[in-house]
Amino acid sequence: MAKRDYYEVLEVPKTAAPEELKKAYRKQAMKHHPDRNPGNAEAAAEHFKEASEAYEVLSDAEKRGRYDRLGHDGVKSSFGQGGFSWNDFHHQQDVEDIFGDIFGAFFGQGGARGRGRGPGGAVRGRDIGVRYRMMLEDAFSGKDAEITFERLETCDPCKGSGCKPGTLAKPCHTCRGIGVVRQSRGFFAVETACPACHGSGVTIESPCETCRGQARVARKSTVKFSIPSGVDSGMTLRVRAEGEAGLVGGERGDLMVRFEIEDHPEYARDGADIYQEETVSFPMAALGAEIEVTTLHGTEKLKIPHGTPNHKVFKVRGKGMPTTTNGRSYGDHHVRVVVEVPTKLTDRQRELLVEFAKESGESIKPGHKSFFEELKSTLGL
Repeated sequence: MAKRDYYEVLEVPKTAAPEELKKAYRKQAMKHHPDRNPGNAEAAAEHFKEASEAYEVLSDAEKRGRYDRLGHDGVKSSFGQGGFSWNDFHHQQDVEDIFGDIFGAFFGQGGARGRGRGPGGAVRGRDIGVRYRMMLEDAFSGKDAEITFERLETCDPCKGSGCKPGTLAKPCHTCRGIGVVRQSRGFFAVETACPACHGSGVTIESPCETCRGQARVARKSTVKFSIPSGVDSGMTLRVRAEGEAGLVGGERGDLMVRFEIEDHPEYARDGADIYQEETVSFPMAALGAEIEVTTLHGTEKLKIPHGTPNHKVFKVRGKGMPTTTNGRSYGDHHVRVVVEVPTKLTDRQRELLVEFAKESGESIKPGHKSFFEELKSTLGL
């Protein structure tokens, strides 16, 4: 099969800089590494080797120059008679950098290093995510809160060892107590969690009856935390060291509290701004008035100018929600005016409105739109 163009293999332009080449090689290595293609490992290995050959040539200025001038013939002498082999690859530091990321992708959080293991095999506990529903008023002011949920805690009888009290764990025979096994893959070795002890490095012959050798048990816990003012739905608060307990002395994970703000009967929220509707009578809209509106900050006076149309929006500056950027400024409170047209009139009210219509040059006759219908049409009601 004809050899593909090296730039095509790495999916980069011929002007690609060294950092672009390294990034492209990392992408191809992640995509074609045999461990990520268990159903087609041989083909993946060939693509992986092809990408490594391309990177070996293009990352070397001299080889790249010969390749740009003469193509594959220009770099034949760089490899043995059988073509490129892993012995021809001279970028071990790049490989270590790249495959440090790959190890993490293979094993969730990595092999022995990525599982959160620290000195002495300690494993950090998992983070836990919970949802917390709250009212808009509490999101405005902030509050101290608490939440009850289930998490893994260190087993009390065995003190987190997983062993029956009075007994001890023994080093794993497979990994000899280090928790990992090494497997050669081409030109590098892969460390994976020991399949016999699952990375713990020990074998428990007499497991604790309470936790059954797991070192932790599920238990309901109540955690207190402080909610800052201005939080919104979808925001997450990290409460340090309130997640699951670690293993072998590992630190506890974190609690991730995701907020959900309940709908308010009067207000609608958009970021730091609050929206509200206020109903005013037709005379108030026509003649002007001053009304009181209730904001999250308290009662505010709002002037309605004469001739205010239906659905006109007024802004009360600085009376919305706190912004989360500095905690010292606020959004605005928006009031949309709804002009109310009366549906029931006294005789005197009807008489006055008829006089108003006549003064306006309007004629109210049977078969024609009534004054109120005209008014509704004019106001967009």
